[in-house]
Amino acid sequence: MILLQSHSRFLLQTLLNRVQNLEKSVELDYHWVEFDDVRYHVQVSMKNPHIILLSVSLPTPPLETFFLGGLPFGAIEAIKAAYGVTVQILDPPRDGFNLTLKLNLSKLPPDEENRYSILVKVASVREVVLGAPLRVILKYLASRTVAPDIDRLVALVHRPNESFFLVPQAEKVTVVFPMRFKDSIDTVLATSFLQEFMESRRTAGLSNAPPCLWSHSPPLELQGATGDALSANAGFVTFVIFPRHVEGKKLDRTVWNLSTFHAYVNYHVKCSEGFMHTRMRRRVESLIQALSHAKPDQEKTKKTAHTRSFKRLSLKDSRTNSSS
Repeated sequence: MILLQSHSRFLLQTLLNRVQNLEKSVELDYHWVEFDDVRYHVQVSMKNPHIILLSVSLPTPPLETFFLGGLPFGAIEAIKAAYGVTVQILDPPRDGFNLTLKLNLSKLPPDEENRYSILVKVASVREVVLGAPLRVILKYLASRTVAPDIDRLVALVHRPNESFFLVPQAEKVTVVFPMRFKDSIDTVLATSFLQEFMESRRTAGLSNAPPCLWSHSPPLELQGATGDALSANAGFVTFVIFPRHVEGKKLDRTVWNLSTFHAYVNYHVKCSEGFMHTRMRRRVESLIQALSHAKPDQEKTKKTAHTRSFKRLSLKDSRTNSSS
């Protein structure tokens, strides 16, 4: 299985190129979109070549989620904790975006290793922002407590107009994903994939992994959710996160894997579909070759050593000539 990287590769490469060419006054204006409809915009002016403006547009949140100032709760605190004085939050953000950050490259540490780690963290702004509420809840789980003033059922956005749900408790956090796919073939493949995904949890090497359940109907934890949130044509996946899954450095990995679980499944579904298409094309090509070899040779005119020509007759033609 392939896990998605937490940082944007294009954004990281753009930041590294700018750091390595600070003496050159180059104007940049890049737009691009990554999975789950997260849009980026990077601007660098010739007047201030050491200043980078990074704008991020998040997926459209459904009604059941809670955004504060266009961002998930806890996002502002997470940005300040992750970037410190290197990054400044611009208020209001650029039109059409949820967040605009001002990155001052002159404030990066001189040490190359530390500078690279900060740039990787900036390129992981998606994880920092979208994963902020999940990180808050799981941090309380690590201390075996529940975040104050938290609802019994928490909805977090992860795709346009789609959310997944958390049921926070002192000893565990239950995470439920309604799995939706637009294409009917993707739905069938995803259902099969998720069933195998649940079965693989029972292998000996994955005994410490979070328990995983899959069902066609909504689990009991989703009682009280809206009707639209309970519609899922590929079933529901439930993970149970315990304190041991968020201890120390495991927290970052758990937050990212849960935040991008639907994208992870969708990626492998598309890979499976592409693999089957490739196998089918190869099979069709082999059948076509077999049929072409089975065709009788076309009638050919051959010449003898004395330059006389003759025509090979079929059995039907020979009978016709003999009767005439």
